[in-house]
Amino acid sequence: MDGDFRSDFVREPGALKHFPALVLNADYRPLSYYPLSLWPWQEAVKAAWLDRVDIVSEYEEVVRSPSTEIRIPSVVVLKDYVKPQKRVAFTRFNLFLRDEFSCQYCGARGDLTFDHVVPRARGGITSWQNVVAACSPCNLRKGSRLLKHSGLSLNRIPRQPEAEELRNMGRKFPPNYMHDSWMDFLYWDAELEA
Repeated sequence: MDGDFRSDFVREPGALKHFPALVLNADYRPLSYYPLSLWPWQEAVKAAWLDRVDIVSEYEEVVRSPSTEIRIPSVVVLKDYVKPQKRVAFTRFNLFLRDEFSCQYCGARGDLTFDHVVPRARGGITSWQNVVAACSPCNLRKGSRLLKHSGLSLNRIPRQPEAEELRNMGRKFPPNYMHDSWMDFLYWDAELEA
């Protein structure tokens, strides 16, 4: 069996890429929810070897060197606390996350762009308070007109989100893959159903 694993690994070097480790801060909360704070298994093993993390949970699979065998970590916790950023960077991704990946005019999801509520052609600036996620049809329909002249209305007024608010918003969008060992650490502080 040991030879089978080794020959499979040699024939398919990407075979072990499917074992990401959930990275938790020293307070046992994920560094980020969206995107979820994950490391490739190699980084998790290296950090454990360098004594930078504690391994909280492991996969069944092991990796070997000539002198060591280690089970692949599935959850690691940093030994040193990383202070979360207070300021939220104004990026396209964070804007879409704030707007829950939906058009702020019609609610459509999918292929999004962003729109200046007060168009730049009319003196609008690029800021949290003036930019929203929009689908292409709504963006084209509005053009460089003001809202009152376009026939569109906003689902909610744009504003700068707090860092914690954006982190919590990310929890609404779980990744496609979640290992069972991660669940207790991702949603431990979520409200329980009665």
